Amino acid sequence: MAMQQMFDSDGLRLSAHLARPLSSDTGPLCGLVLCHGFPSGPRGAATSGQTYPQFADRLAAETGWVVLTFNFRGTGTSEGDFSLGGWLSDLRAAVDHLSAEPRVSGVWLAGSSAGGALAVCAAAEDDRVRGVATMAAPADFDAWAGDARRFLQHARSVGVITTPAFPPDIDTWTRELREIRALSAVSKIPPRPLLVVHGTDDDVVPVSDARVLVDAATGPVELRILVGAGHRLRHDPRAVAILLGWMDRQHLD
Repeated sequence: MAMQQMFDSDGLRLSAHLARPLSSDTGPLCGLVLCHGFPSGPRGAATSGQTYPQFADRLAAETGWVVLTFNFRGTGTSEGDFSLGGWLSDLRAAVDHLSAEPRVSGVWLAGSSAGGALAVCAAAEDDRVRGVATMAAPADFDAWAGDARRFLQHARSVGVITTPAFPPDIDTWTRELREIRALSAVSKIPPRPLLVVHGTDDDVVPVSDARVLVDAATGPVELRILVGAGHRLRHDPRAVAILLGWMDRQHLD
């Protein structure tokens, strides 16, 4: 059973899709927040995350979990303009929203690319999160921060920023690109479960990012490197199977 929802983040309305398993069981359920990445291509923001509802439906059907996916601010039909700090706030709001769902007794996070990196950052500061799975996640956003004004123009071109006067303070906007780093946060995840999946042929985020994240975790981490896989791992059956298997191994205390 799936339904379209909305929830608030910093006064903005974000669009969401909630997938529930078809089951007559009345016991507690695991919950997963599923995060998309940064859009690509001209006006990519409008279609960002559009395949994630189907992905959420599949994960819910095959695992018996409740799965929430949503559009970060500035993408899809969600309100607002992109900032990395804003996206992190959106993810915190999504955790709040899923945690309030009936029968959901524990929340895990999974994300692709930028969404995976933010999942690590959100979990590091929120003990409610039981574990994290990343697919093609960058260790940091230094490439964006290195030429922030150029990246700002790119963000406008893909449509995640549409307000002419945004950001009101480019220095603050840029500082978030430097300071919000999965590499700095990942050591706070273990002993909670952490899955890192990456493709050897990723031409957006190098596979070396996965290795430095694992090295920095200072605890048990499951690293899966997929030979020949590119950046969009949610479309790779091997990556999906790995995520499903990882979810099956999680449990409520």
